[in-house]
Amino acid sequence: MQFSPKQRQVLDWWRQGELDAVICDGAVRSGKTFAMGVSFFLWAMARFHRQSFGLCAPSLNGVRRNLLGQVRPVLEALGFRWEEKVSRNEIVLRGGGRENTFYLYGGGDEGSCASIQGVTLAGALLDEAALMPRSFVEQACARCSAEGAKLWFSCNPAGPEHWFHTEWICRAREKRALYLRFAMEDNPGLSPRVRARYERMFQGAFYRRYVLGEWTAAEGLVYDFFRAEDMPQAPEGPFARWRISCDYGTRNPASFGLWGEKDGIWYRVDEFYYDARARGRQKTDGEYARELKNLAGERCIEMVIADPSAASFMETLRREGWSVRRADNRVLEGIRRTAQALKSGKIVICRGCRAAAREFALYRWESGGEDRVRKEFDHAMDDIRYFVMAMEEGGSAAKFVERASF
Repeated sequence: MQFSPKQRQVLDWWRQGELDAVICDGAVRSGKTFAMGVSFFLWAMARFHRQSFGLCAPSLNGVRRNLLGQVRPVLEALGFRWEEKVSRNEIVLRGGGRENTFYLYGGGDEGSCASIQGVTLAGALLDEAALMPRSFVEQACARCSAEGAKLWFSCNPAGPEHWFHTEWICRAREKRALYLRFAMEDNPGLSPRVRARYERMFQGAFYRRYVLGEWTAAEGLVYDFFRAEDMPQAPEGPFARWRISCDYGTRNPASFGLWGEKDGIWYRVDEFYYDARARGRQKTDGEYARELKNLAGERCIEMVIADPSAASFMETLRREGWSVRRADNRVLEGIRRTAQALKSGKIVICRGCRAAAREFALYRWESGGEDRVRKEFDHAMDDIRYFVMAMEEGGSAAKFVERASF
């Protein structure tokens, strides 16, 4: 198996006794997670017997998909025996006369730190550390109290004021941590063609972070590559499937998007947008449900992806027979995925969606260095983001299209 020089540093850094941690950040697909995972397991099995370790990511699925899925075949090829106890979120690894237990933790929110309290660990690997709450990361670090314990961090960059950047990366020497920045060129398995594709997928601050590996502030328009004049007409039917995404508002605007899938692409072919303040009258849940029905027309809507804060509206829709999904409201992850989906053509916004076109031209980052968007001109932006975050559930993509006959 071929490793780049930087990956080799990750593989044997722990042999330097004066270091307590390693931090690897930088570009996506740069080979840092794979090298970290292999090195972590080899270190644990070389130095410990019958000890416990933590494998952490923003979600349990992330631990299994991004880390274990890559590392397990390598370990088994080296002769290690792998036993996973799925219901208990633990793995027992045996080899060379040694046995250790690895516990899986999802650190997606502030409440996650309770899941790791009380355990004593000989080490922890925290993948995507910048996406986990500080409380969880610090609790994981505090649990590593066994003699000889070490910490392993990997992440993609965020804003320069992010706590992980200021507390760990800027203070790496003080923390006795080896800091390594990875570029795509550090992954020997990534061809120039694939690297070029990833470079096309990102824009603005996300390009500088995920391709160049910089901790940089987001500023200006969120979707600065989007051009309303490039919005196409809706394609002719038939469409394979239909969905509706909803950002709900009583005093604030409400925005619904009608999405149709054709040839693996999701098109936003029509929309409903209502600004109660501008109109001088609020609508009820029942009135909004009728507007959604009008937007759907005679189409068979397989799913309504609804604003997670709109509990009463979702209940109204369910009582009327709609299949309703509570939207994933992770803002930054949703913006990143939406930008990728737009740039790759997986989603297309059609010309009749005037409210969405207007918001694309106004939706901006807050100034001040933190990753926050201004809470204005964001209602169509939110419903589009909700839709994209739900696309993987049996779906694919979308584009801006003008209202047409279907």
